[in-house]
Amino acid sequence: MSDAREIETERLTLALPALGDFDDFATMRADPVVTRYTTRLPATRSDSWERLIRYRGFWDILGFGFWIVRERQSGRFVGTVGFGENIRGIEPTLDGFPEAGWVLASWCHGQGYGQEAVAAACSWLDREKGHKRSVCIIDPQNRASLGVAARHGFSLFARSTYLGEPILIFERLKPG
Repeated sequence: MSDAREIETERLTLALPALGDFDDFATMRADPVVTRYTTRLPATRSDSWERLIRYRGFWDILGFGFWIVRERQSGRFVGTVGFGENIRGIEPTLDGFPEAGWVLASWCHGQGYGQEAVAAACSWLDREKGHKRSVCIIDPQNRASLGVAARHGFSLFARSTYLGEPILIFERLKPG
């Protein structure tokens, strides 16, 4: 990998979104198992296209964004992880802070890929950016994501709603 924004872990590669990722990305976002705690409904290809473009655009506008995650050995699509700023209009506001997010294809749930990818993303943010705080929102029923967040230093600081659904809001302070 030649781009300093790209990451390799023991089992994964994290690369900036590219045109060739679209079909895998759209397939993942159309899976009802994947969307049960996020959008609640499978995404259309059009919605996935717009999201992929947004994920790549974060990099140019904010200097951080989402990565496409793949297995190092096979190249198989695992999911997405990274940071955005979504201007959600929720209280308390998350505006001005990198908002972490991770979504994995259902075939790899429970294999530790989320833990590995989020660890790499948080480490990158701490090393490469000056942000002292990052945030994330999680559906209260999403036990897997709650575990990932806790393991990587995100702590609950508020409860709110987003799009009429309850959410938990977490923050992670940069170590040191």
